Parts: sequence; structure tokens; C-alpha cells
Amino acid sequence: MVKKKKSPAPDAIRIGLFVTCLADLFRPSVAFAAVKLLENAGCIVEVPETQTCCGQPAYNSGDEAGAKALARNVVSAFESFEYVIAPSGSCAAMIRVHYPELLKDDPQFGARAVDLADKTYELISFLTGTLGVRGVDMKLDARATYHDSCSGMRELGIKAQPRTLLASIDGLELRELTDPNACCGFGGAFSVKYPDISGKIVSVKTKDIGDTGAKLLLGSDLGCLMNIAGRLKREGSDVEVRHVAEVLAGELAAPPIGEGD
Repeated sequence: MVKKKKSPAPDAIRIGLFVTCLADLFRPSVAFAAVKLLENAGCIVEVPETQTCCGQPAYNSGDEAGAKALARNVVSAFESFEYVIAPSGSCAAMIRVHYPELLKDDPQFGARAVDLADKTYELISFLTGTLGVRGVDMKLDARATYHDSCSGMRELGIKAQPRTLLASIDGLELRELTDPNACCGFGGAFSVKYPDISGKIVSVKTKDIGDTGAKLLLGSDLGCLMNIAGRLKREGSDVEVRHVAEVLAGELAAPPIGEGD
């Protein structure tokens, strides 16, 4: 079991949770797990109802005007919080890395985008790096492996952080992939525009997963996990796929990603 939620202190950190589109539409359990982990660490968590997509799909597709409009809305929705936390490296990287450049010439939002970027973090890196969380009190008898998403690892430096917390789970054996840094082939619109290339990339990934002997695949980006889960399902694999936050929070009531989809 996860440690009981701490009652927030009078000076508790006020968090704005950026839920992400994929969690909202396909995997709400990831958002609930994020809330649980943050509250267990003593934070006050709020979810602004005015939040929208971070604008990454538009940005990556060259729709700068659309991306800017979404970025302005996110800035307005979240700038009052002490920190903005997303259970996704790609969404957190969009806000933290790309918003300042995207809105740099905007006289109303340029400086505000920089301020928001400075206090935006991916969930697991925030727990370990800012809050100093070093483990969770739970048991899970499983053999797992971990996929490092491109955005989280390359843009935010997320690699050791989830492994630190997973190492504290009693009964969990983590077996590393031969190439955990390799892309899964999703890349947002890339998988739609170039399905043949994407399919070959993810097939290499699923073979690497199978070679570990693990029966549980973990990661921190739903886009990657949904893409890999889809390929594993088509291949007839019995490997379960879950977001790392669900496992760390003990939120395992939802079926594995891709099951029943």
C-alpha cells in the first residue's frame, strides 16, 4: 500500500495539475494517481477547469498560430500556482522548453510564459528532485521493464528519477531494456504520417521488451505507452502496460493500457 496521505501544512505547496489530453480522454487513472502521489507528499492539488491541450500537436505540425493560442490559455490557467505538474514528459517539455520561444515576441505573454516554464515539471522528476521523495511504501510482485520517452529524457533529463522510486517497491524486479533510450515510433503525428516507419520502430521496441522476460512495461508518457501497447496486443503478447504513476500510487484497478481498447 502507498503511504497514507499527509494533511497539508498551512504553508503546503499549491500545485496546478496539467492533466494532459491523453490522460483526460483515455486514461484518467493516471491523473488520479498523480493527485494521490502529490497529496501523499503533502501538496495541495488543484485542477483548473479552463486548461486545454498544451499545443504540442499544433506546434509540431507547423500551426504556430494555433499553438500560440493554446499556449496563452495554458499560461492564463496556471500562472497563479506555485508549481505546474504534468504526468507527461512531452507536455511538460512543451511548456518548460518551448513556450518561452513560442511566445517570446508576445508583449502580453512573453514574460509570463518564461515564469510558467520555470515552475513547470514532469511529475516524477518533481517528486524526487523538488520534494525529495525517495520511495513509496507498497508491494508488487512483478518483473518489469521501463521505456524512457524521447521528450522526457532528452529535453528534461528524466531517467534515474523513476528508477529511484521503483526500486523502493517491495517485490518489483526491474529489468532494463537493451536500448531503453530508443524511440517507440509514436512521435505524435509521425506515426500517422509515416506508419510503415513507425511500425518498424515499435516492432524493434517490442522485441527488446520481450527479450527482457518482463511481464510489465512502465513509462511516463501515455503516447508512447499506448503505441507500444497497441503493437504488443497485435503481436499477441501478454505483457501489461501501465503508466509509472499508477504503479507508484498503487492505482491498479484500471485494466492495463490497451486492454479492451
